[in-house]
Amino acid sequence: MKRMVKRLRFLLPSAALVLSACGGDSTPPMTYAPLNYSYLPPIMLKVVNVNIQNNYVPDAAAQALLAQDPETPADAMLAVARQRLVPNGTPGTATFTIENAAIEPENGNLVGSLTVRLDVVSADGRAKGYTEASVNHSETAPDSNDQGKMQAALYDITKHLMDAMNVELQYQMQHNLGSWIAYSNSAAAAPVTSNGGMAGAIVATPLAGPPSATSTVPAMTPPAPVGPNGLAPGVHNMVPPGMMH
Repeated sequence: MKRMVKRLRFLLPSAALVLSACGGDSTPPMTYAPLNYSYLPPIMLKVVNVNIQNNYVPDAAAQALLAQDPETPADAMLAVARQRLVPNGTPGTATFTIENAAIEPENGNLVGSLTVRLDVVSADGRAKGYTEASVNHSETAPDSNDQGKMQAALYDITKHLMDAMNVELQYQMQHNLGSWIAYSNSAAAAPVTSNGGMAGAIVATPLAGPPSATSTVPAMTPPAPVGPNGLAPGVHNMVPPGMMH
């Protein structure tokens, strides 16, 4: 009996040390706010319905990384598409498809790629046009054993992809599907150029955060008409006098 008591006295302090080590060294997990772009104005499409689908199937390497991402590019892109692509009730259908939404390891880096496509068909089912938009972002891969740093890197890549895609998608839509965009004074964003600037010197809605309560979002205005010579109607190429023969 005495031997049993001595043994218990020896084991109890050891168990206490183990529990103390497990509890004292643990750090609370980081929390990440969902990426939210609802402050951006919608893009009205001249269709009665917008179908949204995700056709991206990650391979094993991408799946392992995406499983650690607090918000995957595909999830963020689906949310943005539902918020920004709005039908105005005109006969016709638009289909928005995520073709690629990967984050993969490559030569010591994490490489994010996002590609989407928008197809438009008329009321009788005839294809009327499409556009694609692609963006990429890469960062140096952190230590794979550090889960906190890995999650932070993946979340940052997703955010960069989404910031870029919100600009690129709108630009490609205006460039390739401009006639299917319903321009109005109450909805849709101002036209953007390929580098994110505003056509016609209109200030862009910032992507870094929602506008202030006192700011106003510029309305999307249709591109200026262009004549056969590539200029606005009534404007002609002027040849300097010194170059006339």
